[in-house]
Amino acid sequence: MMPSVARVRSTLSRAGVLLVAAATLLSRAGSDDSSQAARLVELLELRPGAMVADIGAGRGEMSVLVAKRVGSGGRVYATDINEGRLADIRAAVSREHLLNIVVLKGAERATNLPDACCDAIFIRDVYHHFPDPAAMNRSLFAALKPGGRLAIIDFVPEPGSKLPSGAPPNRGGHGIRPDQVSAEVVAVGFSRADAIEDWDQGMFLLLFRKPREQ
Repeated sequence: MMPSVARVRSTLSRAGVLLVAAATLLSRAGSDDSSQAARLVELLELRPGAMVADIGAGRGEMSVLVAKRVGSGGRVYATDINEGRLADIRAAVSREHLLNIVVLKGAERATNLPDACCDAIFIRDVYHHFPDPAAMNRSLFAALKPGGRLAIIDFVPEPGSKLPSGAPPNRGGHGIRPDQVSAEVVAVGFSRADAIEDWDQGMFLLLFRKPREQ
């Protein structure tokens, strides 16, 4: 039996609503990343020509957005330790036809960045995974120019949450408290510059600076 015209119209109408809803969600997700990138650029005092690193860049969404902000005279080092993620970043760079992103394989205890290469570094949703935060923080310190800025975006662990594999046992679960981040980063020579408790969807941001004089 052929479906009625009314039933076909109803089905098409529901499909149209679902497509619009899906498009809205995708647009909202994209605008959230764009909004965060714009805020980071301002907070890190980035200008066209700036040198930046995105540590644990994932699929490279933020690296691409920041690369467009610093322009062709700037550079973004997009790092990750996972080969699949590095391939994702390279694909994103190719799609966007960007020449100012350097894709670099990082390590668990080191950034693998050149010394004093960056005006700023940001780490989003990754710091709590570092198995040796002291070693990584020393590597971050070395990669920044004097006066450089470091932004760490992360979240507080929920009670009873499972500790990520390899993370230090003092984390208290999946995530990390701001006071722990601050103590670990300041211990290697950084000074704390700012804190935003409600950065985005339950995440906090801590801003640090490398002293201008060593």
